[in-house]
Amino acid sequence: MRDSLRHSRFRTRLFMAIALLSFLASANAQSQPAAGEAPGPDENPPVPKKIAAGDFRTVSWKTLFPNLLDDQRRIWTFPAGLAKGKHWIPALTITGVTAGLVALDPRDAPYFRRTASFSGFNQILSGTATGLGTGAAPASFYLVGLARHDVYAQQTGLFGGEALADALIVDAVLKGITQRYRPSAILPNGNFSNTWFKTGWGSAFNGTASFPSGHSIAAFAVATVIARRYGNHRWVPWVSYGLAGLVGFSRVTNQAHFPSDVFMGAALGYCISRFAVLRH
Repeated sequence: MRDSLRHSRFRTRLFMAIALLSFLASANAQSQPAAGEAPGPDENPPVPKKIAAGDFRTVSWKTLFPNLLDDQRRIWTFPAGLAKGKHWIPALTITGVTAGLVALDPRDAPYFRRTASFSGFNQILSGTATGLGTGAAPASFYLVGLARHDVYAQQTGLFGGEALADALIVDAVLKGITQRYRPSAILPNGNFSNTWFKTGWGSAFNGTASFPSGHSIAAFAVATVIARRYGNHRWVPWVSYGLAGLVGFSRVTNQAHFPSDVFMGAALGYCISRFAVLRH
């Protein structure tokens, strides 16, 4: 039963990723003029008139894949910057908080493993629902931008998709390295301390590994793109990060992740979008 549930989770995440890419690709194809037709209003779109402060990077369907490769280069060469004495404060802060939460996991995780207090909350914010919602956010920006001929919104959708892809790649690599048990894989009265390097190298793809939280890294990656690009509306960052925070909390109450998994996922999602994708 447990193996069936794990494989079901993996199939659901794979389906969502494929569906999102197909959805965006079909929307892009519909926006292109047919052979012999005059170029539509979105052909060679003008530079948007209103650009948020600090926005100097653009994205299109042609540059999306090269941008993704360059993002990954920047992400995985980040330790070189640490070796040169850069970014030590945020790196140590994130590492220290994560280490503290890992130390507390054996104390707080058993509560969520045993309680039924969040059953209603968990039904609403299930893994499938939050995953679909996260993927739908950038797709919605892109489609609304197409409908309104809003280049800035279209680019926000593409940046969101780029950040989502970056986040899922990082998530898969780290899960394969850490191979941590999910709380749901441990008996309610079991050992919540010995959880690392247990699930095997293929656990990044079969849904059994826990660190970091894939839903959290994805939700905060998309939320950061929206919050940074529409930060001139004061309520947008609050709503974006608030919804991402609910996604992260639901992963703890659903017993899919430890709090440390969620925190690291949130921190990585934020950093990936702000510094690798948007480069603010």
